[in-house]
Amino acid sequence: MRFAISIPQVVEDGAFDPDALQRFLARAEELGFESAWTQEQVLGTVPVLGPLETMAYAAACTTRLRFGCAVLITTLHSPVHLAKSVSTLDQLSRGRVEIGVGTGGRRMFSAFGVVPETFVARFSEGIELMKALWTQPEVKFAGRFWQVEGAAMEPKPFQKPYPPLWFGGNAPTALRRAARHGDGFIGAGSQTTAAFAEQVPVVREALAEQGRTGFRIAKRVYLAVDDDVVRARERLSAALERLYRFFGVGDLTPVAVYGPPAACIEGLAAVAEAGAEMILLNPLFDEAEQMERLAADVMPHLG
Repeated sequence: MRFAISIPQVVEDGAFDPDALQRFLARAEELGFESAWTQEQVLGTVPVLGPLETMAYAAACTTRLRFGCAVLITTLHSPVHLAKSVSTLDQLSRGRVEIGVGTGGRRMFSAFGVVPETFVARFSEGIELMKALWTQPEVKFAGRFWQVEGAAMEPKPFQKPYPPLWFGGNAPTALRRAARHGDGFIGAGSQTTAAFAEQVPVVREALAEQGRTGFRIAKRVYLAVDDDVVRARERLSAALERLYRFFGVGDLTPVAVYGPPAACIEGLAAVAEAGAEMILLNPLFDEAEQMERLAADVMPHLG
């Protein structure tokens, strides 16, 4: 079992503490986490820092830790600009970048000039164009949404052919798309372990049909280690409600793992049993203290 940790991104206006984030990242590296991950939330009432900028800052503070975003809603990005940003970040970090991608829902597409009826087609074409820009010396691309004639993008990503692409999603079509075009599938933190357990066989079946190997499966888990179960549940519930309020999502407490170390071990073991080869641990408060408790009291008891 491999473990990743979420990077604290919720920062009130003017309250960013660079020393605290640097200490957090250095400690994550010392504790042996494989990677540290961001999220993307462009519009919303929660003050969430941008993922790519946060990853760039984090890369400059560390030497070994890998960095990812789960997930970038690539439908809302220009694939050309995003390909350039990812290539640059991968070069600056010397190949420590992983990128999660997703189609997103139908909300707020008008703010980005995207027609809801075509967002899946736009997503697939954008991924295809980014891969071409990352791998081909000269790109000729005649797509429905983007056309490129004899253009080049340099430098290419440090990792060849490009950084690992993790796909999000939950519908069977999205899961099969992940197996077809991605290097990994990452289950959403906003979904239960039971839902994740139903998704993994769909992914594995699609991988077997294509004869693919080397594909990884992971899940984000919102959690809190606290000997007081009631306090843990109340704090997690409030944090999740704040994070997802803008999107009209109901009570998300059932998706979380919380309580004393034994309860957290049991909850995370269930995620591993469902098929996660990597678990992205995502505390929502007291992140530095939670990371220490997870490393000392929970992670050593999971294979």
